Amino acid sequence: MLEVTERAKQELKRILSANTNEPSACLRLTANEQGQLGLSIDVERDGDQAIEHEDAKVLLVEKELADALQGITIDAEDTPEGTKLVVSSEA
Repeated sequence: MLEVTERAKQELKRILSANTNEPSACLRLTANEQGQLGLSIDVERDGDQAIEHEDAKVLLVEKELADALQGITIDAEDTPEGTKLVVSSEA
């Protein structure tokens, strides 16, 4: 299962709040053909893994992508340019 730290959940909520006022909208984790991960704004679909923060869904991951991301953690770290989401693996 994909793991998301509390700090990353806070950053995801901040990103979501800054980009939409739609109550049913969430951020969706996506992957392109090269395997690069990205975020888009979407609504929940059947089979999605939903990550919650403060009783609100902040991140959606379709089942196939969630399965492919076993052992992956999303965290947030401070950089000179601001807080950034980072992806790491257990290995």
